[in-house]
Amino acid sequence: MSIPRSPLSLVFLLHIGFEAPIAVQGFLAGHNLPFLDMNNTSLIMLKLYATLLLATCVGSLLVFSLPEFLPGKRAFAIVLLAYHSMACAALMQSARFIPHTFGTMAESMKVTPENVWGVAHGILSVGLGLWWQGTLGYARAIKQQ
Repeated sequence: MSIPRSPLSLVFLLHIGFEAPIAVQGFLAGHNLPFLDMNNTSLIMLKLYATLLLATCVGSLLVFSLPEFLPGKRAFAIVLLAYHSMACAALMQSARFIPHTFGTMAESMKVTPENVWGVAHGILSVGLGLWWQGTLGYARAIKQQ
């Protein structure tokens, strides 16, 4: 029996593509990331955060190929949804901590690296919500069998 797969599962790979670069750099060379006022304590916190991100990337890779109706995949999607939603809110409300600018016109429209990063998290959050809603039919069909 062939189990249908949703193309919406690509959101798990999108999570990896978005998070893996900063997670790897944060873990291996966190002191090279362009953050303001880094000290030893914040560097350790960054490395711990990077390890958590790497773990979610491994989890995303593992659940990507699983059937949509499995409770573990659905639970992991909720975890990622919560993470990306909260990260979006935190970044959108944060003070400037990345010493980079997209220019004066972008700054006047509040287009800062922190806001762009927050919007990216928001897009991933919406994508995970769409995956959840788009695959409810798979879960219902298996439950009724």
